[in-house]
Amino acid sequence: MKSKHAWAAGSDKPEIETIRIGFMPLADCAPVVMASVLGLDERYGIKFVLSRELSWTGMRERLLGGELDAAHVLYGLLYGVHTGIGSQQRGMAVLMNLNQNGQNITLSRRLAAFAREPALLARLLHEERRRLTLAHTFPTGNHAMFLYYWLAAAGIDPLRDCQMATVPPGQMAPSLAAGHIDGFCAGEPWGQRALREGAGFLAASSERIWPNHPGKVLGTRASFADAHPNACRAMVAALLDAARWLDAARANREAAAEVLASPAYVNAGRELLQYCLAGRQPEGGAWRGHNGLRFYADGEATFPWLSDGMWFMTQHRRWGLLRSDPDYLAVAREVNRVQLYREAAERTGTPLPAGEMRSSVLIDGAVWDGRIALGAL
Repeated sequence: MKSKHAWAAGSDKPEIETIRIGFMPLADCAPVVMASVLGLDERYGIKFVLSRELSWTGMRERLLGGELDAAHVLYGLLYGVHTGIGSQQRGMAVLMNLNQNGQNITLSRRLAAFAREPALLARLLHEERRRLTLAHTFPTGNHAMFLYYWLAAAGIDPLRDCQMATVPPGQMAPSLAAGHIDGFCAGEPWGQRALREGAGFLAASSERIWPNHPGKVLGTRASFADAHPNACRAMVAALLDAARWLDAARANREAAAEVLASPAYVNAGRELLQYCLAGRQPEGGAWRGHNGLRFYADGEATFPWLSDGMWFMTQHRRWGLLRSDPDYLAVAREVNRVQLYREAAERTGTPLPAGEMRSSVLIDGAVWDGRIALGAL
C-alpha cells in the first residue's frame, strides 16, 4: 500500500522495484527485516527480497557477484573491499548506518578474572609467554578492529600475543564452549548466548570501546548506487522509517524480537533477543538494547559520518592491512553517499546534523574526530 511518502511517477521513480538485500542473523539486522515485514519498503515503490547469509565472506562474494543488490554489512568489510584488502578492489558505497553499538567481547570462563581487568591479562600473557586464540568475524570487519583496539588499549599486541581466527557469528558460542577459542568479538545475540550457556564471560561491550560507534551499514556496489540512485534513496527512506519505529517504544523492540526469533531470520530464543533489543530503560524517549543498541536516535545513529569511515581505514593502516596512507577524507567522501542520504532523510522528516564529522572519546582516552587521519596526509 502506497503512502503519502511514495515517490512520484516521474524522474524520482525507483529504477527497479525488487531489491535483493542480504543480511546476517544478528540482532542488528532488525531495521532490514522489519522494513520488509511491516511493508515500509512498499511505501516507496520498492519491494525487499531478503536473503539470510551464513558468513561475511559468502555475503561479500554474493554482493560483488551481483546476486545481491545491497546488504546489511560490516562497515570495515565494505571499506576493505573498496581499498582492495583481501580481494580484488571494487568501488563500494555506504548508503546509511544501520545501528550503533550492540557488539561485545566475550572471553572463556577460565579467563573471567582477567576479563574484569585487561591489564592483568596482558601481564599473564607476557610473563607466561602464552598466546590467546581469539576469534572475530572478518579480517577487515568491525569486530576485528574493535577487538584489536581493546587488546592494544590493555597493552596486548593482537598480532604478536594472540592467534586470530575468523569464525561466523552463529558459531562463536559453540566454538568457545568446545574450547577451540579463548574468546571472541561478535554481534548480539551470540555473546549473550555464550554467557547464558555458561561458556563465556562478558569482557567489554563495544559501547565501552567506542561509545555510539558505527555498526552495520546498508552497503552496495558503487556501480549499483550510480545506476539506481532513486532505488537507493527509496531503500534508505524505508530503513529510516524502520529505524524510527524500532527506537520509538519498547513494545516495538519486543515485537521485532518475536519476528527475529524465527528460523528465517536470526533463529535464536525470543527472550534472548528481547533482552538484546529492549534490555535497557528509555533514554531521551528512545529504547536502547542492553549494551546500548541504537537504530535511529533522531538520525544520529543512521547518518553516514565521514569520520566513521575514516576510523576504519586508520585501523586497517595501523594493523598493516593497508600498506600506505590513503587520502582518508577523499576516500570517505567517495564511499559514503552523504548527499543521497540527506535527500532520503528530508523525505522522511529525519533530522540532519550540521556537519559530516563527529567526535568521540575512545576507551584509551583518545579523541576521535577524523583530524588525526587528516594529519597523516
